Amino acid sequence: MRPITQNDFPALRAVIDSNELFPSELLNEMTEHYFNNLHSEEIWITREKNNKPIAVAYCAPEKMTEGTYNLYLIAVHKNFQGQGLGAEIMTYFETLLREKGARILIVETSSLPSFTLTRRFYDNLGYTREATIREFYQKGEDKIVYWKKLNE
Repeated sequence: MRPITQNDFPALRAVIDSNELFPSELLNEMTEHYFNNLHSEEIWITREKNNKPIAVAYCAPEKMTEGTYNLYLIAVHKNFQGQGLGAEIMTYFETLLREKGARILIVETSSLPSFTLTRRFYDNLGYTREATIREFYQKGEDKIVYWKKLNE
């Protein structure tokens, strides 16, 4: 695991595109604060294989909270899924956040059938389904919010 760099963008876009999570063109906008603010508390990491990024993840503190972080993105390239890399990334984040004194990690995902494996992933990692916000993303697509306590 290591922090991302702007040189990683072509490979990170390939990771995102392989998962069809969102348009990879949003990566520039999403990372703008991270790269332009030396004091950013955002955490962007990548996992490499053969010196090439094959996964990307991003979390940041929730505004107006004390010790709560939100995982906004985790993606493993489609060709490398099912090898435990996602769980490895989550363990890395949880450990790092505990060291920072974070209390809680929130994860949000979609209720669509295409996200069934994603929801199972968080269930298997011990996250609690804390809330459902109906029709959040669009008509017929709820937001499922997961919660995990990191520190007392």
